[in-house]
Amino acid sequence: MKKTAHYSIGRPLQKWGETEKQAWLRVQKTKRSYEKDVLVNIEQLRADFDIQQYEELTYDSKTYPLMMLATKDPSDNKPTVLITGGVHGYETSGVHGAIHFLKTHGKEYQTYFQFLVAPCVSPWSYETINRWNPDTIDPNRSFYPDSPAAECSSLMQAVFSKTQSVLAHFDLHETTDSDEDEFRPARAARDGEVFEKQEIPDGFYLVADTSNYNPAFQKAMIDAVQKITHIAPSDAQGNIIDVPIEQPGVILYDKQKYKLCAGFCQPTYSTTTEVYPDSPNINDEICIKAQVTAVKAGLDFILAT
Repeated sequence: MKKTAHYSIGRPLQKWGETEKQAWLRVQKTKRSYEKDVLVNIEQLRADFDIQQYEELTYDSKTYPLMMLATKDPSDNKPTVLITGGVHGYETSGVHGAIHFLKTHGKEYQTYFQFLVAPCVSPWSYETINRWNPDTIDPNRSFYPDSPAAECSSLMQAVFSKTQSVLAHFDLHETTDSDEDEFRPARAARDGEVFEKQEIPDGFYLVADTSNYNPAFQKAMIDAVQKITHIAPSDAQGNIIDVPIEQPGVILYDKQKYKLCAGFCQPTYSTTTEVYPDSPNINDEICIKAQVTAVKAGLDFILAT
């Protein structure tokens, strides 16, 4: 791996204190609207889904209502499917993919499942196009009891208040060029570490859970998405983001160990989607369609099993 120049905030190999964290926060600016982009689109689904505010976050005197959509008439006879987007707020197609799935396919699949959908777990990060929350915490490493990230603790509480059993969890993400240009260098600086560049996978891939790996489930989604966009190849070492591939387009993480969103409710079926929006062969529409296709293919596999 190639070492690169140190991040602009902090001193090399020294962990950030409160001064550095505040310096980072001061340079973050609002770049898009959570209300216009997300809340308005959620409201359009009110006729078909129960829309609930499960928490309200306040950052720098601005409030962000956290919203969840749920099946209107829940039934103990139908298994629960959890869909989350925007755990990393900058990963745009995860947010809009969750909403678009409900718009285009939600009603038909409610025959078989009851849904809990949190389209934008981290709205401040959505507006500022960030991986972290304002406290320089990565929400997707913070899903555990007494989490310091309010985005995580409030989502876990909301889900567990409705069910203790989730059959399937689809956590919708992106891997972007900005991971290497901004977010991983910032993390290394925050943690007092040397940043070493990592190869960005060019294409769609999935992160399965080591504790409940179902190869056929993951393959069904890869097979469907490859009709929409290209699947990320492995690098020269047979890896994707430095993790060995288990099958084309699929790697494994221990999601409980790393406190990832897709592991907190320990579902029977679990996947984290990763779309590559910076490819010259893709656009926003294709990114969203890939997210929707993955969820739909995963549900079809479960129904056929």
